[in-house]
Amino acid sequence: MSLMAEFVDGKFNTETASSASLKSAHEDKNKSGVDSEAFLTLLVAEMQNQDPLEPTSNTEWISQYATFTQVSEIQSIGDAMNGVQAQGLVGKNVIMRVTESTGETNYIDGMVERVGYEEGKAYVYINGNPYSIDDLDTVISDQYMAAQEKVDQIRGLIKKLPSLQELTISDQDTVVEMGRILSGMSEYEKSFIEKDALAVINEYGERMLAIVADHNAQDAAQTIKEAMERLPDIDEIDPSQHKELIENLKGALDELNDTAKDYLGQDNIEKIEAYYAKLKELQED
Repeated sequence: MSLMAEFVDGKFNTETASSASLKSAHEDKNKSGVDSEAFLTLLVAEMQNQDPLEPTSNTEWISQYATFTQVSEIQSIGDAMNGVQAQGLVGKNVIMRVTESTGETNYIDGMVERVGYEEGKAYVYINGNPYSIDDLDTVISDQYMAAQEKVDQIRGLIKKLPSLQELTISDQDTVVEMGRILSGMSEYEKSFIEKDALAVINEYGERMLAIVADHNAQDAAQTIKEAMERLPDIDEIDPSQHKELIENLKGALDELNDTAKDYLGQDNIEKIEAYYAKLKELQED
């Protein structure tokens, strides 16, 4: 809700956008609307003051009244159509363009909760406040709102992240969630993200993949090191007791990538190879 508090003519004028919308609608109605009683009053005055030498014919009086009736019916149809339009907006997101009494224009956006009527005039309610249907500026599509929601989610996730250089494995969930949202977006939805922003998101994704790969390499090397602590002296190998442990170590070693092998160290690699060779030698005997 927009609230104006302006000092005018020695007084504070306080007016909400909603009340300004209603006031404007009533003023427009009073300016443009002429009811049948007022029309008949004008008609009688015209008859009383007509030129007696050139009086208006009965046909002309009837024609004027018929014209008024048609205009009145058109206005009624217009109000009815506005009512139908307003009903169709329930549940939709809209932008209302409201002109305050000071001439300032405010834009109010939100979802239409319900529709109300006063003197045949339709009003839409946004955040509990009524606005004249005449102030409708934009109807926002569901697709647009869905796109904006996803963009806002990504924007919020980016704000949680440190700089690219300070990114760590602890930021993995945030980056993964950001990638999940992005991968689920249509091309239309992605069009709301600037190319520079997309490039930054991709950089974070690539950086996190490298961090995760390095983290996994360290974990794999550490797991092997911990398992190696259970090895006996090489001369005390008993195939019946140590066969499974040594074969598992050799299998894990063969699956390591170069980065993990660097973390494991050449000494440990050679030790596992030596134990495996010794095991094979004992099995052959």
